[in-house]
Amino acid sequence: MSETHPDISHYTYRVTWSAEDREFVATCAEFPSLSWLAPSQIEALQGLQELLRDVIADMTAQGEQVPQPLSERSYSGKFNLRVGESLHRELAIHAAEEGISLNQYVLRKLSAA
Repeated sequence: MSETHPDISHYTYRVTWSAEDREFVATCAEFPSLSWLAPSQIEALQGLQELLRDVIADMTAQGEQVPQPLSERSYSGKFNLRVGESLHRELAIHAAEEGISLNQYVLRKLSAA
């Protein structure tokens, strides 16, 4: 597909059971306001993908920017995180106790989550 029409199979999908609706619900991380309910996981995913085709076509026709799939975006590996002074101190203490940098300590904690 062209740059204005990403391949919908490249988007990030999740299909979960909705106890409230008593059906499966499919969602897409790049389009958080959209979802599709269906009796089976496959039908939920297929329904959402059909909806995305229509939404992307409408967005393109209106000249709106279509979100790029997360899988096709490039990431630097860096992000800034602001925390309160007391949490920063606590994390620094734990890192020092383990003899590693604060960055390595936080990375280890994030990886274990």
